[in-house]
Amino acid sequence: MAADSVYLGQSTKPEVLYLALANRHGLITGATGTGKTVTLQTLAQGFSNAGVPVFAADVKGDLAGLGMAGTPEGFITDRLAKIGVTDWKPQAAPVIFWDLFGEQGHPVRTTITEMGPLMLSRLLSLSEAQEGALNIAFRIADEEGLALLDLKDLRAMLSELADRGREIRTDYGNVTAVTLGSIQRALMVLDEQGAENFFGEPALDIHDFLRTTRDGRGFVNVLDASKLMNSPQLYSTFLLWLLSEILETLPEAGDIDKPRLVFFFDEAHLLFEDAPKGLVDKVEQVVKLVRSKGVGVYFVTQNPLDIPDGVLSQLGNRIQHALRAYTPRDQKAVKVAAETFRANPAFDTQEAITQLGKGEALISVLDPKGVPTMVERTLICPPQSRIGTLDKSERQSLLRESPVAGQYERVVDRESAAEILARKAESAAETAAPKTAAAKRAVKEPESETARLTRTIATTAGRSIASAIGRRVGTAIIRGVLGGLLR
Repeated sequence: MAADSVYLGQSTKPEVLYLALANRHGLITGATGTGKTVTLQTLAQGFSNAGVPVFAADVKGDLAGLGMAGTPEGFITDRLAKIGVTDWKPQAAPVIFWDLFGEQGHPVRTTITEMGPLMLSRLLSLSEAQEGALNIAFRIADEEGLALLDLKDLRAMLSELADRGREIRTDYGNVTAVTLGSIQRALMVLDEQGAENFFGEPALDIHDFLRTTRDGRGFVNVLDASKLMNSPQLYSTFLLWLLSEILETLPEAGDIDKPRLVFFFDEAHLLFEDAPKGLVDKVEQVVKLVRSKGVGVYFVTQNPLDIPDGVLSQLGNRIQHALRAYTPRDQKAVKVAAETFRANPAFDTQEAITQLGKGEALISVLDPKGVPTMVERTLICPPQSRIGTLDKSERQSLLRESPVAGQYERVVDRESAAEILARKAESAAETAAPKTAAAKRAVKEPESETARLTRTIATTAGRSIASAIGRRVGTAIIRGVLGGLLR
């Protein structure tokens, strides 16, 4: 196939995705079991062979098969014969496995500061008031040079806010103990889900996702999300953070021959489910801007209705697997999907969507001029790598050979907000200790007989003197008043 494109499959002609337009983003949709994962794998390996690094979340463990060569047998040989591909050969893609929990891949970490209050609020499902308090915590930490690296740093900072409530009220507004307590409880829940593994150092260097091999192939970065999917809020927030980091880190690319990175966002509906409008706007903004950095984003989901219109309108390359039209919502999804394609007079697009077989899809991509091609009914080419998962020994072998092996495994816990605030509290306690001890001694130590007698005499004398002075002053006043009256 041509060096300027990725081969997708065969319709009445070869269907390809042009590399120069791959950063115009894309969408892969279809019902469960229709072949979305295999299509994703074919695309990922095609990009890798073209020298484009890839990031993909592996929800079911199937994408791990990219690390091993496929076997030309069964439905693979049948499909290759049907589409007329003769130069197919088994080949593993270069892979790097990642895992937020550090179990099935290299650990992925970021710091609390890098995550920021907006996405952290989304992760914790905070109210508007709680998000405001979190912003104040970040602001004061920045002003006072308190590094927020992990969850214990954030907890310490929130406790500091509680102690300084009156002090900060004038500059930042009232932050109640109830609000701070609610955030602390949310952090505890997050901690129980294993998020403490995600926050800390060494933090992920985005450039490790941009690696290529010596022979020019792009590494496929596979994030194991099988356990992560049990915490969908953490999953979606992590992927949004990752996109934001890419946007902030990479320089402008302009018009380039191929993307710097292609990002596959599987189970994309989780990003938008119950998301406030502000967050949806943030996603739309990131997707729009990241294109200029040479990054392509491909959303993978069951239903095109899962994607907000503002995001959907930016996805130029479309691959639609079969949808079932059993319910009114399903029928609406089929209609919406059909309307997004440039019609082909050879068949009814809406009808075809419900009739596609497994591994078959409707495809429309941007042509070299940036115009959507006419939709075509296409048999997808199988990937050169294994379709399926890896066993434990195969995964461990690939982890040992990884170019980042040993780089992220050891946790670094340098001095940050928790340690600085603890030392500050300890110093304050030491300063207050002598005064407290003196006060306690004054109360607890018994008064001697001599001291008591001295105090009694002094008190009596003082009273006598005061009484005498009082009488003299009183007499003088009375005299003065009376003298004035009698004159």
